[in-house]
Amino acid sequence: MSAAPATNSDAAIVAEGLVKSFGETNAVAGVDLSVARGSVTALLGPNGAGKTTTVRMLTTLLSIDAGSASVAGFDVVGAPGEVRRRIGLTGQFTAIDELLTGRENLEMIGRLARMPKAAAKSRAGELLERFDLAAAADRNASTYSGGMSRRLDLAASLVAEPEILFLDEPTTGLDPRSRLAMWGLIEELVDRGTTVLLTTQYLDEADQLADEVVVIDHGRVIARGTSDELKDDIGGERLELKLKDAARTGAASAELSRGGAEVIGSDESEGTVTAALTRGPLEVADLIKQLDGAGFALDEVVVHRPTLDDVFLSLTGEHVEGGEDEAKEIH
Repeated sequence: MSAAPATNSDAAIVAEGLVKSFGETNAVAGVDLSVARGSVTALLGPNGAGKTTTVRMLTTLLSIDAGSASVAGFDVVGAPGEVRRRIGLTGQFTAIDELLTGRENLEMIGRLARMPKAAAKSRAGELLERFDLAAAADRNASTYSGGMSRRLDLAASLVAEPEILFLDEPTTGLDPRSRLAMWGLIEELVDRGTTVLLTTQYLDEADQLADEVVVIDHGRVIARGTSDELKDDIGGERLELKLKDAARTGAASAELSRGGAEVIGSDESEGTVTAALTRGPLEVADLIKQLDGAGFALDEVVVHRPTLDDVFLSLTGEHVEGGEDEAKEIH
């Protein structure tokens, strides 16, 4: 008998108060999440913040201690089979069988998804072509490069054409060219209506792909919004002026303040003064002209727009560190 859809079916993924503990450690401490259908949501956070644990609960790989979640309109706890039939998952580490060829891996996934043999074979061939693996289709996966293995892993998650795709750091370890290719593939999937929940250590990846960014720290959501909204929340553009004479940094800072500029920092060791920009490009020219008129020679002028790394630093007190797995949360 088919399970009844959960509420909030207008969203592809809904989580309310998700909690998961391992002994004394609260890996996830009340996460609320809502992902619109046909969109990309990026889940960011420091290592160990709870991102992977959240994904594993939503994909039925971990039990939920408290709270509730629905995926594709089905309750994760009450109808895990219905959820699994509608999702694809690519984890931090590839889940392919290296003793099989690329083609055999995909055909096996198709058969496990109860596809007829001919359909599984056809789908495997289609995906091997799409992911530029056709030439290596009949080689053992153990001979694949890191980039090829990641592409095969993503292809495996798409064999059953899931409506919702969970990508847990899918481009970790890829070279820049392979990362860009993977971005293109993700964008194509979303254009076709696939919903994507993405965790990533690359902030430019979230900037490029995500319709919404959710920041998690210590197992809780601490911020959410579009990339631009989060950047605006921590302040707008800043102008950094580097003096030829670092000893005059304090005097230059005072001069700008007298003229009405909002000086937000200075560093005499570097000879830099930083001011907030509130009036657009003309303000840059005015500030440079003011210092020049007061006899301050400049060595460098840089306009800095906040990045997601600035957002991350402002919210969590640390820059994003790449590569460390969250497996320490999973016992």
